[in-house]
Amino acid sequence: MSRDDLIVISGVCKDYKSGQRVIRVLRSVSLTARRGEFICIVGASGAGKTTLLHILGTLSRPTCGTVTYDGHDIFRSNDRELSRFRNERIGFVFQFHHLLPELNAVENVAMPLLIRRESWSKAADAAMRLLEMVGLGQRWAHRPSELSFGEQQRVAVARALVGEPEVVLADEPIGNLDWETGEMVFSTLVDLTVGSGKTLVVVSHNLKLAQRADSVLRLVKGRCEPYSA
Repeated sequence: MSRDDLIVISGVCKDYKSGQRVIRVLRSVSLTARRGEFICIVGASGAGKTTLLHILGTLSRPTCGTVTYDGHDIFRSNDRELSRFRNERIGFVFQFHHLLPELNAVENVAMPLLIRRESWSKAADAAMRLLEMVGLGQRWAHRPSELSFGEQQRVAVARALVGEPEVVLADEPIGNLDWETGEMVFSTLVDLTVGSGKTLVVVSHNLKLAQRADSVLRLVKGRCEPYSA
């Protein structure tokens, strides 16, 4: 393991039960993500991309195999420890923004810091800085219903970054956007993560966007392999 290796997945599998049947979604997946690296994971629907991302983000425990962050086997931690780890070290951007509808943009972005029990003034200042960086400084008081789909996703990007995570995980982050808006959101995401030394892992079916990644992996029937066009 290199000093630059931040995440190492080794032999990970994931099973789900469907009645009496056991369905194996991931089969002995191994990969390494280095500090500051941009990895894109591609594959057909049902290949296990989102399942893998959830394991990377500690939202789901693997059935077998190990996931280490900085050499620490993260799933030796209990659920409370994992929750704290996610809040402090991982940022998430999902296909659907998952913004809280009753909160305005700055309140949504500040939420990860408020969960850490940061003061409102500190959390709001950090949230405003991120909104400015994603080009929404003038829209801070708007609720999600008052924003376009592209603006909502940029708020979600700001929320993912406000806690200064080491790793950002994005699951089809522009899947619901038109090409022009998606390109803008995707560029913002890459610039603010890889451009500042964070590790970015994106799940996408968009091979054109995947070409911008340092490394592209393909999931096929639950197995991970290098991808070449």
